[in-house]
Amino acid sequence: MNNPSEQITSLRLEHITKRFPGVLACDNVSLQIDKGEVLALVGENGAGKTTLMNIIMGLYQPDEGRIFINDQEVRFRTPNDAFACGIGMVHQQYMLVANMTVLENIALGMKESWKKTKVDTALVRERIASVSQKYGLAVDPDAFIWQLSVGEQQRVELVKTLCLGARFLILDEPTSALTPQETDELIVLLKRMSKELSIIFISHKLQEVADLSNKVAILRHGAIVFQGNTADHSTSDIAALMTGHEVKLPENTEPPCTGDSALVIKDLCVRSDRGFFALNHLNLEVRNGEILGIAGVSGNGQRELAESINGLRKTESGTIEFLGKAINNHSPHHVINMGMGYIPEERNTEGIVPSMSIKENIILKDSDDPKFASNRFLKQKFISSYSEELREKFDIRCPGINTSAGSLSGGNIQKVILAREINRNPKFLVCVYPIRGLDLGAAEFIHRKLLELRKSGIGILLISEELDELMNLSDRIAVIFKGQIQKVLPREEATRRTLGILMAGVKNEQSI
Repeated sequence: MNNPSEQITSLRLEHITKRFPGVLACDNVSLQIDKGEVLALVGENGAGKTTLMNIIMGLYQPDEGRIFINDQEVRFRTPNDAFACGIGMVHQQYMLVANMTVLENIALGMKESWKKTKVDTALVRERIASVSQKYGLAVDPDAFIWQLSVGEQQRVELVKTLCLGARFLILDEPTSALTPQETDELIVLLKRMSKELSIIFISHKLQEVADLSNKVAILRHGAIVFQGNTADHSTSDIAALMTGHEVKLPENTEPPCTGDSALVIKDLCVRSDRGFFALNHLNLEVRNGEILGIAGVSGNGQRELAESINGLRKTESGTIEFLGKAINNHSPHHVINMGMGYIPEERNTEGIVPSMSIKENIILKDSDDPKFASNRFLKQKFISSYSEELREKFDIRCPGINTSAGSLSGGNIQKVILAREINRNPKFLVCVYPIRGLDLGAAEFIHRKLLELRKSGIGILLISEELDELMNLSDRIAVIFKGQIQKVLPREEATRRTLGILMAGVKNEQSI
């Protein structure tokens, strides 16, 4: 395709195959997407969806098969080749430089803004403003990426892709960090955008698939097992085709918890990375054997709350008491040794060491425990058998326990973290966005494990933006807004409408 300005009327994949050591990631995949279509690509974690999209973007080269644009064969050796043809992708793992601003990140890809000795920042700023206004995607050009929440970073990725002139858009889990209200807005936006460009939409949220897509293709173990019109199939049909069995997410049906306090937070003040108070005199209490859900729009203090509990962020004032002892401003090592479990928001950078093997990540917090080490030498044989046992118990799908954890799919990385944290027998668990970007099968598994923990008497602080997840699992739900708890609702009083209004900052009950 020699003319970069030419509109893409069709993208066709023929017999695409990609192998990695021990894994057939894409198995003879053929697909076609025409102009103005929205194709939903669904499948379990590790089914090959992201690998297939990375082949389209020139990040991977197929072992077999061909790609056609407008019936003309193309070969993308680098992402620049795909960009030149008007194909852009918003990755699930963000392609942003953390210590650079939004504007600088976008300028990196805008070659027309590069002058001999400097970057034309005015041109970049103008392009950002134009795209933001056209599509309703507000971003702060001068904010550093590391200062932004996950949801804000995802918006930056979308703005960046559009600024680079994408006319064919690939979206890998674009709503995984968004609230229900933001998701609804994005669906409306993408429907409007589909009049101008084609979209491949990867999602595990099947209601979004039904709301947005014209067609659906289902991958299982790297192969296409189904293609058809979305309107002809219910979400439960798609879920069954995806997993090979009927999926039903478990629910907390136990009576309200009356256990002793496990975590008590009083008047907590914590600063954000930008210096303002992300938590402003926050008060909270979680009991043993209780799941307390935290609902809120991304960026209202959830990250700071989780990090301050786990010793990762300094508290300015107030107290955090864990099992009757103050833990604020203690080291993470101290908090871990007291029995705190932690499933962090950023599983790839905070939950695992990507370059280390699965078995090394499983014992990461306990490498000096006599169970795993003797005279500072690791008991490799025992660690291997222990890791194999957890691999089977938690259904971690991988070539082997010596595989690097960073090479796994998102769902399997989450299972590695879950296996490590649960098998340490924690006295309490802070769980942040546990099913973000995960398929229904993985979500069902993780929810079941959390309910088992609750039943064993472990208190859980569940931070999520998935209202269905919070309402299914929590005994009580606390709504956070601008660093304060708006209200704590028992499960039976929590509705999507009530929670949504409280998340927007309205706490006058007469307004609800």
